[in-house]
Amino acid sequence: MSQDPMETLNRLRSSIDNIDAALIHMLAERFRCTQEVGELKAAHELPAADPAREARQIGRLRQLAAEAQLDPEFAEKWFNFVVAEVIQHHTRIAEESRD
Repeated sequence: MSQDPMETLNRLRSSIDNIDAALIHMLAERFRCTQEVGELKAAHELPAADPAREARQIGRLRQLAAEAQLDPEFAEKWFNFVVAEVIQHHTRIAEESRD
């Protein structure tokens, strides 16, 4: 006897909602850490971006994505999106520290 499709849909959506909530909390924690990095960089007049680290991270995340059966291109796009936001934050922190 198969389960009602609406029950299955609701169960899956509930799981998706829980995963989305966990992702938001993890992103918030990530940005708390990058905030500290930005403050450290500003205090020591280091550049907001670190292209060498970003390249290493892209390679690492692409490999992790492939191992997890997630499209490595998607993982790289996600990372680039997040890093662009982090760099904006670091630039703003550096500007504010000079004021």
